[in-house]
Amino acid sequence: MSETASRYAVFGHPVAHSLSPRIHQAFARQFGIELNYEIIDAEPATFAAAVRDFFAHGGAGANVTVPHKHAALALADTHSEAAARSGAANVLTPQANGDLAAHNNDGAGMVRDLTERHRLDLRGHDTLLLGAGGAAQGVAWALLDAGVDTLTIVNRNPERADALADRLGEPARAHTRYWKDLDSIGSYDLIVNATSAGVQGQALDLPFAIVGARALCYDLSYGKAAIPFLTWARAAGARFALDGLGMLVETAADSFELWHGRRPDTDPVYDALRADGV
Repeated sequence: MSETASRYAVFGHPVAHSLSPRIHQAFARQFGIELNYEIIDAEPATFAAAVRDFFAHGGAGANVTVPHKHAALALADTHSEAAARSGAANVLTPQANGDLAAHNNDGAGMVRDLTERHRLDLRGHDTLLLGAGGAAQGVAWALLDAGVDTLTIVNRNPERADALADRLGEPARAHTRYWKDLDSIGSYDLIVNATSAGVQGQALDLPFAIVGARALCYDLSYGKAAIPFLTWARAAGARFALDGLGMLVETAADSFELWHGRRPDTDPVYDALRADGV
């Protein structure tokens, strides 16, 4: 591959903490592929222009993270089924005709991390989804597909939570509650934090009462961003408190396979990151 053809990037804001370059380089070494993988910090107002410039100058693929997942979908010309039904995208790929294709592998990566890496069965769980933004939209469908019994969506902006529930189209299983009612809505055996609070350095201030006796608490973030939620979950007595590092590695593998046609082995990459204290 030429240097121009092997240019990849992750777009976000903030995004300096991203492990994506390290992960993709590790995957590339498994196949003897040389590639350039960049971190591009783009504010919302400049995101579209930055993406167009990237692909105009040889970009071969881009990952997209907070807060640009909705904008990435809107920017694309075509959408995968997962991206279209979730209303958000975390991968952009240029097509031969110059179009951009949008994909969303957040949900698939999360479920694979939980069910294959951690050997957890999601079927029958009463689930609380915190947040209704791009990350939440990416995983909500996957949770329902994985067999959770109910999915309660809570967001500080209730209109966004209602919109997500309406998009899911399963009123018997997926519904919303108000954030102010968290103290009184009961307990859950699966709690997924899809907010950007940890990344933004904000506190969630969640009540212990929402954590069931054998609850699994999962933060889509990883590293320092996940520490506040995981600390709260352990203090609340959750049986499992897991961050999203495995999800990140799995979604990166999906992107890598999409771009290179070969699927990398994720376990050694995940293990190496854990060994380094991530």
